[in-house]
Amino acid sequence: MHYTYHPSRVCSTQIDLEVNEGVITNVRFTGGCNGNLKAISKLVNGMRAEQIEEKLLGNTCGPRPTSCADQLAKAVRAAADAEKKAV
Repeated sequence: MHYTYHPSRVCSTQIDLEVNEGVITNVRFTGGCNGNLKAISKLVNGMRAEQIEEKLLGNTCGPRPTSCADQLAKAVRAAADAEKKAV
């Protein structure tokens, strides 16, 4: 299932991903720190939403209370929840 998330309080403006039985693939960020976000996308590819949340939830960026990684953790939770509701 394709899922689009609009992060807040970070440089990226959109996160697109696929979720299939709780497994996250094809993460793509629009905006943000291109190299870092490409690397994060590769690292989380094939992981379960819970694993991504465990590693990334709560990460901050400078003085901000969130980061693109934290927003990704929130996006995968929202995607996994949406997938469960769709079944």
